[in-house]
Amino acid sequence: MPKVKVALIGVGNCASSFIQGIQFYSKNQNAAGLRHPVLAAMTPKDIEVVAAFDVDDRKVGKDLSEAIFAKPNNAPKISDVPKTGVKVAKGHLLDGVGESTKALIQVSKAPEANVAQILISSRAEIVINLLPSGASAASRFYAMQAIAAGCAFINATPTFIASEPSLTQQFEDANLPLVGDDLVDQIGSTALHKTLLKLLSDSGVHIDETYQLDVGGGTESVDTMDRTRDAKRAIKTQSVASALPYKTEVVAGSTDFVDFLQNKRDSYFWISGTYFCNTPLKIDLKFQTVDAPNAGSVLFDVVRAVKLALMKKTAGAVEPVCVYGFKHPPKLLSLEAAEEAFKTFLA
Repeated sequence: MPKVKVALIGVGNCASSFIQGIQFYSKNQNAAGLRHPVLAAMTPKDIEVVAAFDVDDRKVGKDLSEAIFAKPNNAPKISDVPKTGVKVAKGHLLDGVGESTKALIQVSKAPEANVAQILISSRAEIVINLLPSGASAASRFYAMQAIAAGCAFINATPTFIASEPSLTQQFEDANLPLVGDDLVDQIGSTALHKTLLKLLSDSGVHIDETYQLDVGGGTESVDTMDRTRDAKRAIKTQSVASALPYKTEVVAGSTDFVDFLQNKRDSYFWISGTYFCNTPLKIDLKFQTVDAPNAGSVLFDVVRAVKLALMKKTAGAVEPVCVYGFKHPPKLLSLEAAEEAFKTFLA
C-alpha cells in the first residue's frame, strides 16, 4: 500500500501522541493498545505526516519532531521521534486562541502560510483538524482549504462540520470524504458510561438518573471551560442518552479545569436505578485517563478508513466512519449498530 499522507491542523498534545504513536508502532511488532493493528490492509506505519500548521512561536518553523514536544504541550513522551523534514507552517489565527488561553500561547509574528498551496505541494490527501474546541471559524476555514486542495477532512473538534448539511454538501460536490464531529476516545468516559447504561438496561434495570462529570488539565480543558463547555455538554449528554431505549434524567460534560492534572482527565459517574421489585441500585465510580494517547488508536482507525473512502471515491459525510469514531456524527446510532456499519464499510 502507498503511504497515507496526512496534514495536521494544530500541533498540540493529540498531534504529539499521534506522531509518537506512528513511530512507536513502526518499531514495535507488539500491537498492544491498538484496536485494529491492520485496517483495510494498512498499519499505522503506513501513515505519513507531510504537513503541519500551528500559530505558537515555539512550534512555527520547527521540525515536527521538535515542535510536538514544545510548550505548552504536556502529553507524555512515549517514543523518540527522528527528524521528519516537515517544518511547522504558520497557520491562520482567526478564533484559534481563546481569552483563557492567551497567556499560554505565544502567537508567532511570522506571516500566515498559504494553506491550500502547502497541502497541494506536500501531496497531502487527508487533513486532520486538531484545533482547540472553541475554534469554530478556524475549523471551517481549514475545511474550505481542504476542499481547495482536493483533500479529505477529519474534524476531531466539536465544531459542527460533518453534521452541518451545508458543509457536507460542499464536500459532496467536490467528490471528497468528510468525517466528524468530535473524536471519541479509545476508552473514554462517554463510551464507558454508555456501555454501563446499556449493560444495566439489557439486564432489566431501569435507570432513573445518571451523570458524568469530567475534570481535566492542559490547554484543551482551559479552552473547553472558556468557550465550549455548553456545546460539549450537549453533545455528551445526547450521546449518553442514546444508550437507553427510554428518556430519563441524564447530565454529562466537563465541569472544571485543574492545572496540576496536566494532560490527565478524571471522570466521575453516578447511576441510580431500580431492579427486581423496585429494589434501588446505585453506582458511584471514578475513572482516570491521559487525554492525548486516548485519541491515538481511534485516530489511526479513522485515518485509514478515510483513505479507504478515498479509494472507494466516497463523497460527502462518510456515515459509517462518523458513527464509529465521533461523538456527534450526522446521525446517532447505538454502539452495536455503529460497529456493524463500520465493519460493513470496511468489508
